[in-house]
Amino acid sequence: MGKKYDERLLRKIRQYYIVFKDEKWASLKAKLNWSHYKELLPLSDEFEIKYYIGITISQNLTYRELHEKIKNDEYKKLSPDAKQKLINNEKPNLIELVKNPIVINNTSNKEIILEKELHNVIMEDISNFLNEFGSGYMFVGDEYKVKIGDRYHRIDFLLYNKEYRSYVVVELKIGELKKEHIGQIMIYMNYIDKNLKDSFDNKTIGIILCHKNNKLIMEYCSNPSIISREYILC
Repeated sequence: MGKKYDERLLRKIRQYYIVFKDEKWASLKAKLNWSHYKELLPLSDEFEIKYYIGITISQNLTYRELHEKIKNDEYKKLSPDAKQKLINNEKPNLIELVKNPIVINNTSNKEIILEKELHNVIMEDISNFLNEFGSGYMFVGDEYKVKIGDRYHRIDFLLYNKEYRSYVVVELKIGELKKEHIGQIMIYMNYIDKNLKDSFDNKTIGIILCHKNNKLIMEYCSNPSIISREYILC
């Protein structure tokens, strides 16, 4: 067969057959190339493999991009509810698919002590920031200006998910999550629902990105469209 068919490659081919021989993979596996499969073969969890195949197709990932997602344990960062729905072949909702933590690239290695500095770091690699939330996200604006009464306010990031047809308000908090952050983001979400959302859009969701989460506060948050996620800088 030629020198390129060494023991290592033959073992990968055998492993490919063992993992993907079942008919349930047939509709997915033909859309990836061998380089993609070499990234997937070390994984042992069937549902983790299925997840990465799905996002590779939906996001048109190169094998290098897929490698980074696997390296960053994207599947393991999904909520238990999202994983259970994937196992049951159900579609998770938009909130369930938001990973925890959110990884932010700090290519400049700056020390982040102000929200404005965190904002600037995100803007330096906004594509990666959107990908961290999942698929289908589009950037609407940063420091998005809204007028409430006679005062102007600025939403840190306003996004839109075309797959779920929903606006997403993202607020940055350098410190620990506080109860007043819930009220702030809820006002912004209500503003977007009233002034920007179309009739075919779903209700706006809110994501508070904080350096340290506070589960007790979120436990008593009555709005299921608001979630908090910790961020880490890398």
